[in-house]
Amino acid sequence: MWIDKLSLGVLRVMTPLGPRYIRPTFKQRIYLLWLFRHFPVLPFQVLSARQRRLVDLLCAAEQFVALPPDEAPLLGTLERRPPVESEPLPPRKPSSRAEEGVVPFTADVRQRS
Repeated sequence: MWIDKLSLGVLRVMTPLGPRYIRPTFKQRIYLLWLFRHFPVLPFQVLSARQRRLVDLLCAAEQFVALPPDEAPLLGTLERRPPVESEPLPPRKPSSRAEEGVVPFTADVRQRS
């Protein structure tokens, strides 16, 4: 199993367009085997800067292979999804009810003193 992954293994990158398979070099396959040694699937966000550079390099080299998953052993799966961008919330106005509740309370405290 390990020998197959070292000689023929591919990295699966999950993109919004679907899975892409990359055939890395032998040294890169060794590094990727070590990277995915405990988890078969990793999100892009948990990778270190060095690991992210490697993945960016692999994706930029466009060494994509059109393989069904049964033909080559998988080194691991990387979930590379774009970050979710949320719209900024509009600024809040101060609540007038809070001010109304504070004024009578302070008036009661003054009367008791």
